[in-house]
Amino acid sequence: MMIDFLWPWMFLLLPLPLLARRWLPPAETPGGAALRIPFFRLLQRLSHRGTKGGRERGLLPAWIIWCLLIFATAQPVWLGDPGRLPTTGRDLMLVIDISGSMGQMDFYTDDQQQIDRLSIVKRVAGRFIDQRQGDRLGLILFGDKPYLRAPLTVDHTTVKQLLDEAEVTLAGEYTAIGDAIGLAVKRMRRLPADSRVMVLLTDGANNAGSLGPQQAAMLASALGVRIYTVGIGRQDVVAPNPYGAWSSEGLANFEREVLEDIARMTGGAYFHALDAAGLEAVYRQLDELEPSLGRETRTYLATPLYLWPLGLALLLSLVVILRSRRPWQGTA
Repeated sequence: MMIDFLWPWMFLLLPLPLLARRWLPPAETPGGAALRIPFFRLLQRLSHRGTKGGRERGLLPAWIIWCLLIFATAQPVWLGDPGRLPTTGRDLMLVIDISGSMGQMDFYTDDQQQIDRLSIVKRVAGRFIDQRQGDRLGLILFGDKPYLRAPLTVDHTTVKQLLDEAEVTLAGEYTAIGDAIGLAVKRMRRLPADSRVMVLLTDGANNAGSLGPQQAAMLASALGVRIYTVGIGRQDVVAPNPYGAWSSEGLANFEREVLEDIARMTGGAYFHALDAAGLEAVYRQLDELEPSLGRETRTYLATPLYLWPLGLALLLSLVVILRSRRPWQGTA
């Protein structure tokens, strides 16, 4: 634990008042009629006694106030105990389907309670996010159109919260896989990271949007973005939504081959999760394929301290003002 300064170069301004006093000409006093008094020379001799010392003492409060202001401007902070944060430089974008078919209840919790697909994705993906310490994570939700919910950030808590707030059909009933990949590539193309990774999770076929999945995959491959595709849901469960590719009513729209092509073209891998345990296994494999281990950096919790010298300078200024007004109040 120690005190540090964010702008230490501000201390170079400390001698500025002394330099100004030394090199700048004194202010001109306005001229006026002279008052002639017979004992002027006597007053002049008396006024010279102790003039230098009194003047220096009068400048002392101003000098202290100036030092306090410079101290506050240098942004002092109190650094707490250091922590360790693993870093890899990896950027990982989660692209998650929230179309109507994600409301199909063909998954089960540990206590055998039925749960919809999106809810189980939230649970498993949330634990995956917690394990990606050191990576920058982003979130794109898509249905008819893709929407960027969280840009790539190290604030995993916010990404997880935004995922928890997602609702089925919030982005429409249909599934625009190609457009979702295109938006993710657009957000990642100018990043300086050495490794750009995308995890695409969907339970439907590409039946909306203006960009085909293979076209988007070619674009991702050209920019070095690796895509892992995950298809979820049981094929033997009848879904009320006809747009689900992983249900018996949507077998005509089944595009497993498309998801496999996307992964192959970009150097990723394809997974199909039939249940909650399978989805957990998928994310475990993703951790193995794209490990988040890296060199550790030391981080500190910084508490700003500039308010203390700033407040002390203000208090001292008020004291000086009140003391300078006292003689006038006494002669009124």
